[in-house]
Amino acid sequence: MPATDTSKPATGEFRSFAEFYPFYLSEHRNDTSRRLHYVGSLLVLVILAWAILGSNGWWLLALPVAGYGFAWVGHFFFEKNRPATFKYPLYSFMGDWVMLKDMLTGRIRF
Repeated sequence: MPATDTSKPATGEFRSFAEFYPFYLSEHRNDTSRRLHYVGSLLVLVILAWAILGSNGWWLLALPVAGYGFAWVGHFFFEKNRPATFKYPLYSFMGDWVMLKDMLTGRIRF
């Protein structure tokens, strides 16, 4: 992973996802936390496929529990920080999927 500035902007607001993502990665330095995010994101994809293929929309209610549940355990118990979801919900959601892609492609250590 290339060295990047992981600090927040002076205003505390990010102007773009590209500006946000290095900060997002800095909030996910713990291996166990990243692995929990990985499991949660993959579980979301499995549940989504199950709901679609089984034509049972009730499974969609499990998506936030699977996705955020695993991630928040990682933050509260391993990272010891507050999930970015609370302050940057859209960028954080996008970051989850970009980080998953980066882990699957080997850009980020799993």
